[in-house]
Amino acid sequence: MLKFAPIGESHELVIRAPQPLAKYIARKGSVTVNGVSLTVNRVEGTDFSINLIPHTVAVTTLKRLQAGSRVNLEIDLVARYIERMMTAEA
Repeated sequence: MLKFAPIGESHELVIRAPQPLAKYIARKGSVTVNGVSLTVNRVEGTDFSINLIPHTVAVTTLKRLQAGSRVNLEIDLVARYIERMMTAEA
């Protein structure tokens, strides 16, 4: 994780995804970080950002994150299904 910083009343979370997962991360798509399903705001290469509202920060373990923290990422299930359909042999 690259950044976890307050921006107004919210927090911006910036993460660098491993290259094999980065292709599945899309703006306004879903990604799960440490078990919390979130919406991606911005994607730049392998880096992406998420805006966390105060409620999410308050009720999850994400409030413990800091720059350099390792996080568990899970990509969107729909993205995995689409890849499977496009690469499966008939």
